[in-house]
Amino acid sequence: MSLCSSIFYKRLTYLMLSATASTVLLLSGCSDSSDAQADTEVAATDLSVFAGCYTVSQDEPAQIKISQQEGAWVMQMKEPASAKRVWDEPEALEVIKNSDIPQFFSIDPDNVDAVIGRPDRVLVLAHVKPAYANIDPLLDSEYLSYIYRGANTIYRVECDDINTDILANPHANVIIDNVNESS
Repeated sequence: MSLCSSIFYKRLTYLMLSATASTVLLLSGCSDSSDAQADTEVAATDLSVFAGCYTVSQDEPAQIKISQQEGAWVMQMKEPASAKRVWDEPEALEVIKNSDIPQFFSIDPDNVDAVIGRPDRVLVLAHVKPAYANIDPLLDSEYLSYIYRGANTIYRVECDDINTDILANPHANVIIDNVNESS
């Protein structure tokens, strides 16, 4: 091997090492860690979409109240008519990362803009992006609820301070005729 070719290969090796090192530095500088992205996602979440009252059926009075008290988000459940108050004691809520959405709902996390829930995860609420709620025929509300192992839509309704008996049997006065009875 001649001296010229030896110098050429040596310079080519340095050039290749330099290019590889530059590419690695460029790529590592551009990539985001998932933890940093999740922290930013949680910090940027607008929880004000949850402020208000909710019920599981559009024609029922409010049953759950979400509000911000002393800088923290809390939930309250409506008390039965026999109680001396309308709403129970506030319970703390916390932001839930979008990456945790599949544990509670069968919806693409990209279609949800905020998730909040109790620390024990007995209650989790999600706000679906309005554009997605309008095109998904299975959603008739922008809000999803996960209440003790079951997911369903939940409806935002006007808050009220009327004490109602939400523990009463809603079917107590329903009369069902036997459809097989001949006349």
